[in-house]
Amino acid sequence: MCGMSQPPHSRSSASPAPARPDASMSLLTHVMDHSLDEGYAEAAARREAEGTAGLPRTLKAKLALGAGLVLAAMVVTLGAAEARIAAPVLAKERHELIERVERADERADGLERDIERLRTTVAERQRAALKQTGSGQGELVGLLSGATEVRGPGVKLVVDDAKGASSGGGDGPRESAGFSDTGRVRDRDMQKIVNGLWQSGAEAVSINGQRLTALSAIRAAGDAILVDNRPLVPPYEVLAVGDKKRLGPAFQDSADGQYLHVLQESYGIRYTLSAADEVRLPAASSLTVRTATAAEQQKGAS
Repeated sequence: MCGMSQPPHSRSSASPAPARPDASMSLLTHVMDHSLDEGYAEAAARREAEGTAGLPRTLKAKLALGAGLVLAAMVVTLGAAEARIAAPVLAKERHELIERVERADERADGLERDIERLRTTVAERQRAALKQTGSGQGELVGLLSGATEVRGPGVKLVVDDAKGASSGGGDGPRESAGFSDTGRVRDRDMQKIVNGLWQSGAEAVSINGQRLTALSAIRAAGDAILVDNRPLVPPYEVLAVGDKKRLGPAFQDSADGQYLHVLQESYGIRYTLSAADEVRLPAASSLTVRTATAAEQQKGAS
């Protein structure tokens, strides 16, 4: 047996090489290192070797490319020229259309002024005819019909939508009756309020300066409330002439007053009711005479 000693093994030569940090992402690493596919690179090298890469070198190919560029430039130039030619025509047509619309608006405004003037004249003549009845009832008839202005003690009721009220849907009792938003005052609410004031002893009533008569209509058009076909905007100021001490409490105790209180408690609709020493109600803007009889001539009158 040989007594020669064996050289010691080196640990450093046997240790494996350290692994790359991105070894677990070999696919992503390959994509990043070879962003261009080898096939594309080979095709580009082949075209370059054959002399077909870049711009065409033969005369025929150059002529074809030049013809294509000229054709494209002609199409773009022709389109720009047509657009420049058509622009003044379109501008002229637009200007003529605007002038036609403005003339139509002016005619409509003139007709509206004529209608309002004639309506005022008719209303004044109706009020004058009601005053000339030949008896002491002319003033009373004018008062009850809304033909004359009214001043006197009464109450002031201001009704407004709930804070932040907007159109929406729901399944509450007001939606089932045709209301799209529980926080807004509707035409049916105003009808109940006005009827409650009449039943409580009001002698004359107006809403936002619109005098109500026995023939007045309160209805809705979309989200707006119309009184005699005239739109109103909130807050709604309701003035009523009557006994200021009894009219307010009587209205609050009535069924319609309780209805308004429920709207406030349940839907947030706001209202204030206060007595006033004097309220002023204008005459009705237009009156429609359905029936009329000649006043009897007083005895002794020529």
